[in-house]
Amino acid sequence: MRIATGFLAVATLTAATACSTSDQPTPATGTTAAMASTRPTETLKPLLQQALPNVKGKTFTSAIVDFPPNASALPHRHGQAFVYAYVLEGTVRSQLAGKPATTYHQGENWVEQPGAHHVLTENTSRAKPAKLLVVFVSNTGAKLKIDDPKS
Repeated sequence: MRIATGFLAVATLTAATACSTSDQPTPATGTTAAMASTRPTETLKPLLQQALPNVKGKTFTSAIVDFPPNASALPHRHGQAFVYAYVLEGTVRSQLAGKPATTYHQGENWVEQPGAHHVLTENTSRAKPAKLLVVFVSNTGAKLKIDDPKS
């Protein structure tokens, strides 16, 4: 099994999907300074990136997303990628724009259509970590996560 072009692909994927909490408001106050120092964010560990041999211009990528206790992701989009998420551990609350927030427990899963705006993703526990397996089918070379905190 090959991983795209080896370490370069993993490094590129990691850089393209890096997350930050610097612009994220706190739930109670709406301020950004307190959030950066008090609420952790998720981390993404790429597993496999492979061009789809029967679908020209598309790439399959799988990754593990770890959410420490009380972690939250910035609102974001996944470009034109189709996204599948499976909860490996813990409980995650997720919300797409225009839809109600949904809580997913270990063993549950969801999909996100291309262009979806992911306005909420958080570990619901303040004591236990949560972990997702996330699969992307994206345009080859496209960024997999684009933070979108202002919209």
